[in-house]
Amino acid sequence: MEREQLILKWLKNELNHEELKAFKKLEDYNDLIQLNNALETFKSEEYNTAEALDLVLNTIKSKKTSTSWIKNIIRVAAVLVISFGPYYYTTTLDTKYSTDVAQKSLIELPDQSIVNLNAQSTLIFNKSDWKKEREVNLSGEAFFKVSKGSSFLVKTKTGVVTVYGTEFNVKQREQFFEIICYEGLVGVTYNSQETKLKPGDSFLILDGKFIAKEKENNLEPSWLNNESSFKSLPYKQVIAEFERQYGVNTTLINVDKNQLFTGSFTHNNLELALKSITLPLHITYSKTNDAIILKGE
Repeated sequence: MEREQLILKWLKNELNHEELKAFKKLEDYNDLIQLNNALETFKSEEYNTAEALDLVLNTIKSKKTSTSWIKNIIRVAAVLVISFGPYYYTTTLDTKYSTDVAQKSLIELPDQSIVNLNAQSTLIFNKSDWKKEREVNLSGEAFFKVSKGSSFLVKTKTGVVTVYGTEFNVKQREQFFEIICYEGLVGVTYNSQETKLKPGDSFLILDGKFIAKEKENNLEPSWLNNESSFKSLPYKQVIAEFERQYGVNTTLINVDKNQLFTGSFTHNNLELALKSITLPLHITYSKTNDAIILKGE
C-alpha cells in the first residue's frame, strides 16, 4: 500500500492489523504521531483556526529535518485540517427549532433562558456566538423568559425586540406584529423608532398600522395554557390561528373577514373551539374530512 494511503487511513482510524504494522514502519512514524497529538486541539469546543494554523507552523519550524520531510508533514497537516474542517463547520452552524401545526415546543437557550414556541413558528440562534451576543431570529410566536445578563435581541422581519426585562411575548405573522411585556422592560424597534414597554404594555402593528390596546392583566399569554384569546381583532386573524392550532383548512362563505372578534377558543377540543368562534357572530359551520366551511347569515 502507498505511503499516502496508509497515512490517510490512519487519520480516519481505518487501519487493519497488517496495515498498522506497515504504518509503524514508516521512517517518519514518530513525527506523525507527535504532530497528530499536537493537533488534537482542533477538537476543542472553542475551535480557533488562526491558533490551529500557528500551531502547525510552529511544530514544523521546530523540526530540524530535511526539506522533503517538511513537505510531507505540510501535506499531513493539510489532510488534518481537511479532516477536522467539517467539525469546525458544524459547530458554527445556527441552531434551528421549528414547530408544525398544532405543535408547541419548549426550548432552553445556552444561558438557561426559556422559550415557548407556538404552532408554525421558527426560532434560530448561534450557540458559538452566544457568550458574545445573545440574539435570536423569530418567525411566528414565542414567549420568552430571559435570564439576566448582557443585551438580548429578538429579531423578526417586521421589527426588533430589545430585552431589558425577563418575560414577554412576541408574535410576528403576516401583517401582524405584537409584543406584550409581562415582566421587566422591553424595547421594540419598528421603522427605526424604539418604544419602551413596561409590564402590561403592548405594541401592535396590524396591516401596517399601529393599534392602541388596553393594559394586559394576565401574567402570561393564554396560548401557554392551550387557549387562544383575542380582543377586538379582525376575524381573519382568529381563523388563521384556528387553522394553525388544528391543522385544518377553512372556507368562509358570506363572512366578513375584517369584522372584529373578541373571545377565545381551546386548542384541545375541535367541536368546542368551532362553537366558540362561530356562535358569537351567528355563523354556522359544517365539516368535511379536514376541511371546515363557515357560513354567514
